Amino acid sequence: MGKRALILCLHLQRHLERYAEVFQRYGIEVEAPPVEQQMREAELLPIIGSFDGVIAGDDEFTHRVLEAGRPRLQIVSKWGIGVDGIDREAAHRLGIQVTNTPDAFADEVADVVLGYLVLLTRRLHLMDRSVREGGWSKPQGTSLRGKRLGVVGVGSIGRAVVRRGQALGMEVSGTDIGEIETDFRRETGLVQKPLEDLLGSSDFVSLNCPLTPQTRHLIDGAALARMPAGSYLINTGRGQLVDEAALVEALASGHLAGAALDVFEREPLAASSPLLGFDGVVLGTHNASNTLEAVLRVNELSIENLLRGLGMEL
Repeated sequence: MGKRALILCLHLQRHLERYAEVFQRYGIEVEAPPVEQQMREAELLPIIGSFDGVIAGDDEFTHRVLEAGRPRLQIVSKWGIGVDGIDREAAHRLGIQVTNTPDAFADEVADVVLGYLVLLTRRLHLMDRSVREGGWSKPQGTSLRGKRLGVVGVGSIGRAVVRRGQALGMEVSGTDIGEIETDFRRETGLVQKPLEDLLGSSDFVSLNCPLTPQTRHLIDGAALARMPAGSYLINTGRGQLVDEAALVEALASGHLAGAALDVFEREPLAASSPLLGFDGVVLGTHNASNTLEAVLRVNELSIENLLRGLGMEL
């Protein structure tokens, strides 16, 4: 019996024809069902047992899904970096491989953080809206040079954010669960601070850390209160890093001047979300990594991980 692969990542689905010859060469039958944002546990449970491997997006690979996949399921190849949707402990117990594509989107995501910095401080989104509505708004902006940028999570993406912030003339500090690479700190002059100190001394805070049980709601009401009045929050990591109810309160009170959010606790963002009511909030669609070059690069890496996980010789 030939191998069967379930392709759930939308970015790969959109370019699947490009890789048809690869799957055919290795004798792999591919199924790519419709996916809006991610497949939930209830959708995966009835089908997962029919596949040898998966290329996953942010789908819910809970212990129940992984158990339903055995004995056939051999590998979950995660398209991208974050594996928080996969119960890795259950996968290890069941002998199911889990792979990802680390360091794949550093420049792409950091570019979006840079864009958000400019949008928030120069209010470009509001000027665009005004012109489209027949107006000619000229809001006064804020200069970035000399402002303080705090980077939470100084991995590959965080390091790229640090470099961009410094190129803008900002004073940049960083925090991480471990020691930030000595060579990088020496090269850039980056100051490593505890999270509490970083929050209290940053005009802008950029979240670039993974979602783990320890970082869920890392930015809660107490953390937001530590940030200086008039500061900004940027989240291109995972929505659950931020307590959205607490963020709404900080924005409504005027304590925060604004926020840029590419990710949310629940995606897509509900039409009833109070975040939609703030002019100082820029909203994304969990799309910071989406450039053609990055997508094609990660498509190939995730397919290679799948093939290796299925025991194929590359």
